[in-house]
This record gives sequence, structure tokens and C-alpha cells, in this order.
Amino acid sequence: MARIRLLIVDDSALVRQVLTQIFAETRDIEVVGTASDPYVAREKIKQLNPDVLTLDVEMPRMDGVTFLGNLMRLRPMPVVMVSTLTEQGADVTLRALEYGAVDFVAKPKLDVAEKLKDYAAEIVEKVRVAASSRVSVLERRATPRTAPAGVAEKHSADAVIKPAAARGHFRTTDRIIGIGSSTGGTEAIKDVLAGLPIDIQAGIVVSQHIPAAFSAPFAKRVDSITALSVCEAADGQQILPGHVYIAPGDRHLLVERDGARYVCRLNDGPPVNRHRPSVDVMIRSLAQNAGPNAIGLMLTGMGDDGAAGMGELKQAGAPILVQDEKTSVVWGMPGEVAKRGFADEILPLGKIAQRLIELV
Repeated sequence: MARIRLLIVDDSALVRQVLTQIFAETRDIEVVGTASDPYVAREKIKQLNPDVLTLDVEMPRMDGVTFLGNLMRLRPMPVVMVSTLTEQGADVTLRALEYGAVDFVAKPKLDVAEKLKDYAAEIVEKVRVAASSRVSVLERRATPRTAPAGVAEKHSADAVIKPAAARGHFRTTDRIIGIGSSTGGTEAIKDVLAGLPIDIQAGIVVSQHIPAAFSAPFAKRVDSITALSVCEAADGQQILPGHVYIAPGDRHLLVERDGARYVCRLNDGPPVNRHRPSVDVMIRSLAQNAGPNAIGLMLTGMGDDGAAGMGELKQAGAPILVQDEKTSVVWGMPGEVAKRGFADEILPLGKIAQRLIELV
């Protein structure tokens, strides 16, 4: 197989050196060049024709997001942003995902060289996924998050919420929609929620693989573009129709029943499927506490987190929707739900909101 041709764009010579060393240890990725700013990068793209770019957010002469916007208009290609884990860095990175970046790598503020080495496996995997993702001028992209470096053991949802025997559920007029996503998910979530009316008789819970510094800014951005009320979920918060509750980065979001009400519960248990928040954890809690009052939706994402949970939710009587392969940035998570036979409907992104309205 041809190796993935990578161009590294970063104003720090040290970061360029560390990233080059990381990829030198792979067999399937070749660093064909580096660039210290977007102007040099522009010429090297013409000369070297890379398959993927890693792009620093903060650079002299032209910032990474401005360059990305120009690049995606003129020569769309997979881009992985390199961003700092700060609120300001989160806002800029979310804009980059809106412009078409496939994913991002969180760059530590201190001791960058050593900390980047700690995240080597994550960086390499994100470049591999980016190389096989679907990119075009018009497509939107998203923010993923693998588990923190050093997490070797892969837990199932049992580590956070135990399986439960089937039980009866109260039928209510209110429904709960559970949405799971990862790579490409931030933009897909926005597209779905923007198509829902303010008076929809369903509360919505979301588990998106995202770091802690990014989830609150992401909730604010979604709140600004939809008629629904969107927030980062808080422990004990009542789930209300027309409201969206996004799992905080690095905490699991569960749904519990409190009498006739549904409430959010946050959990600091171990990463499940190497993720926290985990889609499997949230969807299992829906299966146990909402059953046929729920609707499961799996959007674009890498890996298989959430597939087992969707199976449990389907068995509990809830309909399961998945985003189709053509409109997904990465058809890993939705594809796994479909392959296991859990999907009731496989839909293009543009038709999901209307179908949710019909089901509610």
C-alpha cells in the first residue's frame, strides 16, 4: 500500500522536529516536508502533493484558521489541527472544524515536546483516519477525542453502569433522543439540531468525544445556531423537552429516572471503549431508564463506542437511526451499529432532523 504523505505546518521548530520523529516510527506514514508558516506551506503543497496536513492554529503572518479557510476553498484536503487545551484554543479549533478540518490534536501549554510524545499514538491514529476521511469544499467537519494517553485497558460500559434485567417503562408524552458521535460529530450535531423546532416534545442528550476544555464552548456555539436551548449537562439537571444536554468532556453522562422525570447524572468512572464521555454508557442508561420512550441516533465517528449500547436500546423497544456512510466523515461508529443489525434506519445527514420530528 502507498504510504500516507504528510506535511507538518507549525511555526515551532521543536514541534516540527518532535512530530517528524513520531511519524518516522510508523510504516504507513511518511513526512514529505515541514513548513514554518502558511506561505511556505502553500508552496510545499504545490510541490509535494501531500495527502494530509497537520496545521498549527497560532502562527505568524497568517493564522492557521485563515489559511485553512483558503485551503478548503481552493484545494480541499484532510487537515488535522494542532491546538492548545484552553477556552480560547477551543473556540478557534471549533471554527477550524466548521471550515473543514477533520480533527484536532490537543497541544499542551507546557513542556510541549515531552507531552506530545505522550500522545504519539493518538496523533498517528488521527492522521490515519484523516487520510481516509471524506473531504470536499462543502463538507463540514468535527472534533473527536480519544481517551487520555496512557489508558491501555479497554473497559466496557459495565465499569460504569451494570447491565440490568428488562423492566417495564412508563409511557410518557415526552421522549428522549440520545445522540452519540466522534470524528466529524460536532458539525453533524449542529446540522441535526438546527433542523429541530423549539417545541419538539423531546429532551436531547449528547455524548460527543471531546476534551474537557472544549465541551462548554461547543455547547455555546450550538446554542447560538439552533432554536433549542443547549447547555453543558450538570449533575441532577432535569431533562426538559426542547433542551439539549451535552456531556462535559472527561465525564460520562447518564440518564436516570426520578419519578416521572428524567435527570442527568455525571459520572467520573473509567473511560469506556477508551472514551470519557462514552456513548455506550449514556445509551445503556437510556435503555434501562427510558426504553421505548427513547430514540437512539448514531452520527459520524471513529471506532465502535456506542454500538453495544444501541443494541440494548433497540432491545428495550426504542427505534435506532444511524447516519449513512456517504455523509459521514468517518463511518466507524454508525457503520458498526449497522453491521451488527441494530439500525432501524440509515439516513443521510440532511434527512435525520425531519425523521426525528416524525418519530417524536
